[in-house]
Amino acid sequence: MGVLLLAELDDGALSASTARTVAAAAQLGPVDLLVPGPRAAADQAAAIAGVAKVIHAKEAPLADGLANLLAGLADGYTIIAAAASTTGKDVMPRLAAKLDIQPVTDIVAIEGANRFVRPIYAGNALETVTDPQQTHVLTFRASAFRPAASGNAAPVETLDTDIAAAARFIAAHRTQSDIPDLATAQIVVGGGVSVGSAEGFKLVEALGKTLGAAIGATRAAVDAGYAPNDWQVGQTGKIIAPDLYIAVGISGALQHLAGIQGAKKIIAINTDPEAPLVKIADVALIGDLFEILPQLTAELEKSGVKR
Repeated sequence: MGVLLLAELDDGALSASTARTVAAAAQLGPVDLLVPGPRAAADQAAAIAGVAKVIHAKEAPLADGLANLLAGLADGYTIIAAAASTTGKDVMPRLAAKLDIQPVTDIVAIEGANRFVRPIYAGNALETVTDPQQTHVLTFRASAFRPAASGNAAPVETLDTDIAAAARFIAAHRTQSDIPDLATAQIVVGGGVSVGSAEGFKLVEALGKTLGAAIGATRAAVDAGYAPNDWQVGQTGKIIAPDLYIAVGISGALQHLAGIQGAKKIIAINTDPEAPLVKIADVALIGDLFEILPQLTAELEKSGVKR
């Protein structure tokens, strides 16, 4: 059973989520990893354990081009997969339509060669899907899987082909940041609308910086302009699964809870002991966040936790 997996790239570099999707795909068979972009990313991908071969495409096309590329490579593979990311959600439905296959998306666990577990009802339930098709088109929720180890030395095969596409890339506009990637961070500090302002949100950022954590926000905080869009966590934002999630001033709306269900430990800081997120937290600090956060940050810095 061969697996063709689309690598996830970020600004031409291999994303940390790729090692996680390789770990998932490797449960189903030998993984050939398609890396569209710079050769350096392909060489980096070759070091991921579980990769049998890296297929390097010199071009990094948009979604329709990637779907055409995957369709051209589909023969010989029983599984074609990608991360359930912005790219994967754009590419894989196009590929499934081209191949006339029903995709199975957002997989969080693998129970067999054609049995997969995925969340439904905004993450409030899990369903097990049996896919009887001869070829499977899948997307994995990267945050649900531990990353594969490194130390491999898979061969790299470069494709010398033009990729047909109906759209062309014009420009990219990026937000520069030195904080960890939210989708794969081990520690995340999230803030809610209760912080009151963008200035108040700096307390959340200060705690995150001290812990070397990624910063998240609720949709209400983003809509209020307190935090940028790419910090949004939840059903309509990013799905995270950190080892530790610190929720500051977050009541716990259903949409937000759907995005943090994979968190191993949750610390809630809130004035309301009856808030939904406080009730599911492993540790709750009940009080004013404007008093607790500066004290907590100072104590952590004093104890030498700062990274």
